Amino acid sequence: MIDAHYHRNGYPAYLRTPDCETSFHGIHPWQAADSFDLDAICAQLMADPSSGVGEIGLDRLKAKTISDSQRKLFAQQLALAAELRRPVVLHGAKCWGEVVAACRPYKGRIPAFLFHGFSRSAGLLPEIFALGGYVSIGPALLNDHAVNYRELVKELPLERTLVETDMDYSLPDNDPDETLRQIVSTLAALRGESESALAARLADNARAFLQSLSGR
Repeated sequence: MIDAHYHRNGYPAYLRTPDCETSFHGIHPWQAADSFDLDAICAQLMADPSSGVGEIGLDRLKAKTISDSQRKLFAQQLALAAELRRPVVLHGAKCWGEVVAACRPYKGRIPAFLFHGFSRSAGLLPEIFALGGYVSIGPALLNDHAVNYRELVKELPLERTLVETDMDYSLPDNDPDETLRQIVSTLAALRGESESALAARLADNARAFLQSLSGR
């Protein structure tokens, strides 16, 4: 079973398929106020040609406005992903529209975009898919009160859909495999599909997302 987005010991991001684990190097928008070293991120990417860029983006969870340092950092990392031809994992809490807008100039230059944990307006989906983007579905799907979210995921094109836990695997109380099983089971029920067939398709989608990486 795949996990399109998870962590270990905080910010490092990973994607897991049944046959590999892929790392993503980047600076999270919550770290934008800290001193950061883009040269170090570039060195990590160069040393690991099978890695992507992420988790990067913009965020309004911790503040109502997006800081200049967040915007600058995001722009620099998008440019780096385009230069190295690496796929990106995107964060856009409460500001997905601005994240999509920032990605538009990189259509065809960044090989693939993963909009992780996307749960907002369906009106953005055509633009996301026009970019060649994928949308990952997270544990919010398991909330019985998430009526609008459940309606949204029923309409997603299956070939552009992934699932994720967004868990920290280093925490002993987390059970990512069980969370993934519940997400896939719930998604299959909502869409009226076989769990096994859905799981296989999701794994194929993850491999397709990673195809642009060296050695894939």
